Amino acid sequence: MRQRIAATLGIAAVLVSTAARADCTDDAMIVFDGSGSMAEMGFNQIDEPRIFEARRAMRTVMPQVEQFRRIGLIVYGPGGAGGVGECSGIELRFGPRTGAAEAVIAAVENLQPEGRTALTEAVALAAKTLGSPEKPGTVVLVTDGKETCGGQTCALAAQLSGTALTVHVIGFKVRGEHFGWETEGDTDYLNSVSVAQCLAIQTGGEYVGTETVDELIAAMNRTLGCNLLF
Repeated sequence: MRQRIAATLGIAAVLVSTAARADCTDDAMIVFDGSGSMAEMGFNQIDEPRIFEARRAMRTVMPQVEQFRRIGLIVYGPGGAGGVGECSGIELRFGPRTGAAEAVIAAVENLQPEGRTALTEAVALAAKTLGSPEKPGTVVLVTDGKETCGGQTCALAAQLSGTALTVHVIGFKVRGEHFGWETEGDTDYLNSVSVAQCLAIQTGGEYVGTETVDELIAAMNRTLGCNLLF
C-alpha cells in the first residue's frame, strides 16, 4: 500500500512539474512602459529615472529567461509625443522569437521615454499578436501604473477572462495622485496599485508591486521564467 501511495504521489509530482513547465514555455509578449513618466525623478521620492533601473533589470533578466520560451516586445509611449498624437506611440517591436534577450535589451537601452500611457491598447495588441483567444500565451506588462489614454482596462480584462491568455502585471514604483510633503509621501501615495491589476486578476495572472531593481528582476524571473526555478 505504501509503495502504491508513493508511486501515486510521484506521478502527481511529475504531472505538476510538467504542467508548470508547460505554462512557462508558452509564447510571451513583454509590454513595456516607455511613457514620459518613466523618466520622472525627484518629487515622487524616486532618486533616478525608472528607465535607468528598468534597463539594469532587463540586462540581468533576459539572458536567464530567453531559454524557456519565445518572447516578443511591445513598447508604448515613444513616437506618440506631442498634441493629439500623444497616445499613438504603441509599437510592436517584434513578435515572439527564440533568443530574444539581445533584441529586448537593445530596445530598452535605446528607449527615450516620452508620450502618454496607452497600456490598455498595448496589452490588447499583445493578446492579438499571441493569437488570443484561440492560442495560449503570456503577457507580462511592466508599468508605472496609470492608464492616461482613456483605455478601459478592466473592460479588456473581462474580454480576456476565460481565454488561454495569462496577463501578469508588474507595477514598478507606482505612485498615487497626490504627494503630501507633511507625510513624506506616506500612505496611499507610495502604496498605490496599478489600474492594470484587474488584467492579472481576470486572467489568472499575478500582480507584483516592485520598488527596487532586485524586486523587478525577481518579478520578471517569476512571470517570464519557470516558477520551479525562481
